[in-house]
Amino acid sequence: MEWLSVIPPIVAIAVVIWRKEVIIALLLAIFSSEILQNTFSWFSSAPAAVNTIERIVSVFASADNTRILIFSLMIGALLALMRHSGGVTAMVANLINSGLVKNGRQASLMTSAVGLVIFVESNLSVLTAGILSRGLFDRFGLSRAKLAYIIDSTSAPVCILILLNGWGAFVLGLLNNYEFGMSSASVLWGTVHLNFYAIVTLLIVFFTASTGKLYGPLARSEAIAHAELPGHVDIAATKARFMVIPLAIMIFGMVGFMFWSVDGVLAAGSGSKSVLYATTLACAVAYAQMLFAGRTRHVELVKIAFEGMGELLPLVAIVLLSLALGSSLGDLGTGAYISKLVGAYLPIFIIPAMLFVAGALISFSTGTSWGTFAILVPIGMPLAIGLDLQPSLLLAAILGGGVFGDHCSPISDTTAVSAIASGCDLLEHVRTQLPYAVVGGLAALLMYLVAGIIIL
Repeated sequence: MEWLSVIPPIVAIAVVIWRKEVIIALLLAIFSSEILQNTFSWFSSAPAAVNTIERIVSVFASADNTRILIFSLMIGALLALMRHSGGVTAMVANLINSGLVKNGRQASLMTSAVGLVIFVESNLSVLTAGILSRGLFDRFGLSRAKLAYIIDSTSAPVCILILLNGWGAFVLGLLNNYEFGMSSASVLWGTVHLNFYAIVTLLIVFFTASTGKLYGPLARSEAIAHAELPGHVDIAATKARFMVIPLAIMIFGMVGFMFWSVDGVLAAGSGSKSVLYATTLACAVAYAQMLFAGRTRHVELVKIAFEGMGELLPLVAIVLLSLALGSSLGDLGTGAYISKLVGAYLPIFIIPAMLFVAGALISFSTGTSWGTFAILVPIGMPLAIGLDLQPSLLLAAILGGGVFGDHCSPISDTTAVSAIASGCDLLEHVRTQLPYAVVGGLAALLMYLVAGIIIL
């Protein structure tokens, strides 16, 4: 009966494709997962409905999850305050007038570069690049879908390649349970040049940004954005500092809070704590700037902030439900079943490719790359030790597969955060990014097959 554990993610994906409604899809997936856990009886719908509610409520039992949800609302407030201050309009005008950004290609390249430089935390990378570039993309008639693609496909690959962050600390913690012929850190650093999906994805992003060439659904979204290019500016420009100062506070505050949360060890810092504290501080600074400038009263500022939160409520609900679904599928054993199914009876040379596929399937089905790492590292590393295989190659395949599946999944919380940061509809982001992610995934799969033949 283990095969039934794949039904909930199939339900989620099928409903998304059929009805184009993510929230209903996630609710039905959680509901079906709870039915399957209740003695696998399809006549237990009443208890399953109650369990579905309790599963959603249990998301708040995790402090990290609660911080993520609150931070998602605070981002809405911050974006609204900066937009209404006129700082975003002024910043866009300054960048254009200075000659730093003269056209859409330069705006795309700047967004890619910002995402590449900020590798400390994936949410920080997405938020900084998204907030900074929204106005520029609107100014040059570039679609929000393209912005969402660039920031999403830059942040996670960079974080998994430059491992001086929470991603590296998490994976290192998983590796410390095993005895290799080298240190766990050496195994982890050995994945950098072997993480083919991350490398290929970054190359595709910079090719897209530098050439302006788009394909598939993303090209159609871009054409619509050009056709709807506004002829006026909604909010008059004031001073760029109304955007620059809160944004700088958020960036440096997040790094500072990561140091502070673990007494100076950046890689072990809490991403959920730092992003919430920094975003809240940035909101307070944005509010204070506008209040003391004398242009907006306290009551108006509070209204603007809550309207900004309200704009993001549907996406925050999606993040909440995706976290609940991930927890439910973990209890159901979906990830473990998929990994066992893919990993059975494999010739040695194909193991890296199959671990990559397993990582992609688990991450796509559960919406979590970190959860995928936690499932597959305990499977892949004993294989490396027992069969005397190169552990870095197997680990790279697991990490790359997890990120690949996450990029394709409509139930991923990081996909939702990218949509929030860019101001793009979630399903449009998934639909337009999918072809690029699949190209990168197929290229990486082929490279792992070749690497398996050559290295193993």
